[in-house]
Amino acid sequence: MKIILWINGRKVEDTVDADTLLLDFLRNHGCASVKRGCETAHCGLCTVFLDGAPVLSCSVLAVRADGRQVTTLEGLQEEAAEFGAFLADQGAEQCGFCNPGLIMNTIALLRENPRPSDEEIKEYLAGNLCRCSGYEGQLRSIRAFLACRDQKEEGVQ
Repeated sequence: MKIILWINGRKVEDTVDADTLLLDFLRNHGCASVKRGCETAHCGLCTVFLDGAPVLSCSVLAVRADGRQVTTLEGLQEEAAEFGAFLADQGAEQCGFCNPGLIMNTIALLRENPRPSDEEIKEYLAGNLCRCSGYEGQLRSIRAFLACRDQKEEGVQ
């Protein structure tokens, strides 16, 4: 079946099988940040925004995205770049495989809740699997990013 959607602002038309996952569709259209991890909607590696809301692309059929906006990490480079530097600074990137999903979910969290507590951060990011770390570096990264952002905001006012 033919579908039309917008990936990172670019109109894409293609024909897909009824059982094509959004994850596979996106990877076939050059979105390398969308990773295949658990294939059971538990690891967060395949997180993308569908009409602005985070979804696990391994559990969404491509046909469900017909007529909609899909945003991957490739489409959020400016927004993601600064936070990515904090991940590296805190040693939270080790292999880096989980970073795209973590960054996508962190952006979603901060859009929804610009001043989250540690517990809110942990709860929101609970679905992000990282096999390299104990998540403390990721939590430190988010805290450091928020502290830096708050300092910048205070300096502007």
